[in-house]
Amino acid sequence: MTTVPMITTLEGVEELAARLRLEPIIACDLEADSLHHYREKVCLIQFSTPEFSALLDPLAVTDLAALAPVMADPTIRKIFHGADYDIRSLHRDFGIEVKNLFDTMIACQFLGEKEVGLAAALKKRFGVELDKQFQKADWSRRPLSLEMLSYAVEDTSLLIRFFQQVEEELRGKGRLEWVEEECRVLQGVRAANREDAPLFLRFKGAAKMEPRALAVLEELLQFRDEQARKADRPPFKVLGNEALMELAEKRPRLPADLAGIPGLSEKVVQRSGVGLLRAVAKGSALPAAQLPRFPFVPRPPRDPRKDERLKLLKGWREEKSRELALEPGIMANNALLELLAELPDGAATDTVIPRQWQRGLFGEAVAQVLAGS
Repeated sequence: MTTVPMITTLEGVEELAARLRLEPIIACDLEADSLHHYREKVCLIQFSTPEFSALLDPLAVTDLAALAPVMADPTIRKIFHGADYDIRSLHRDFGIEVKNLFDTMIACQFLGEKEVGLAAALKKRFGVELDKQFQKADWSRRPLSLEMLSYAVEDTSLLIRFFQQVEEELRGKGRLEWVEEECRVLQGVRAANREDAPLFLRFKGAAKMEPRALAVLEELLQFRDEQARKADRPPFKVLGNEALMELAEKRPRLPADLAGIPGLSEKVVQRSGVGLLRAVAKGSALPAAQLPRFPFVPRPPRDPRKDERLKLLKGWREEKSRELALEPGIMANNALLELLAELPDGAATDTVIPRQWQRGLFGEAVAQVLAGS
């Protein structure tokens, strides 16, 4: 079992930063607690180099300023796997930006691999099996078990060798620059600030609800959010979405009306029944002029010519993606094909194709497809 002592002091962070500053390549990962607490946070950060691994406890030492210059240094390669969440979290919690990023999951996608998760990749390439029981563990608990610490180290200890393999494979296929461009874009992602937005905007199914039900749903969501905040639990663990949808549609008035609603156990009714009924009553009493409406972007009228062009583009994409052994959406997603289909005759495809690698790979071919439509 691999174990590495955890860094829990400011001096330890500064010493780690000094060591990492001398490295040409660093593998990095983090663990968070989004499944266990109301406001998610980074609970552990793992680093590996060819020479050593380190575990950093950001719950014990929150000042990670010494690491910011290292992570932003464009001369040091940083290896992540599935970096989107990590990049957002590091910036949200510590203001850390990552430069010279390489995401091995994106590399797997551009190599045409079917399974791109880290556990599957490490098993395939190195015969190492990660213990999946820790993927959903509460990493905010202390002390962390030896098994959890070992799992955390394994997450990064092989990433540099993994990177070296996929880098060579991508170079052989002429796709290394494609992945590097995607990674440069990924470096700029940031966590969304949604604190002032209505909660129903993030609720699956809300777009199909009529305004009165939407008003009740918003009050229920606000009530659930407040209960979750007080209990320091994720909202979905306080009350499930199915129950909220049913409450918003049926709008019960009395405690007896709560019986039989899916997902609303007797325990939940005892604990929160009064609050739920108050939320329903408040939403039901909202004046008609103040009822919320889900924001819709009106659909443009059907354009038979655009539909035909889109069909041709999707057919071309299927053929090209088979040739390259890539998932169609990796090569060109539907949103891009929609934009291309809307281009006026003779317009340059470069105006809507976002990536340089895409323009070089299929810009001319797409122009020919559109010209023949």
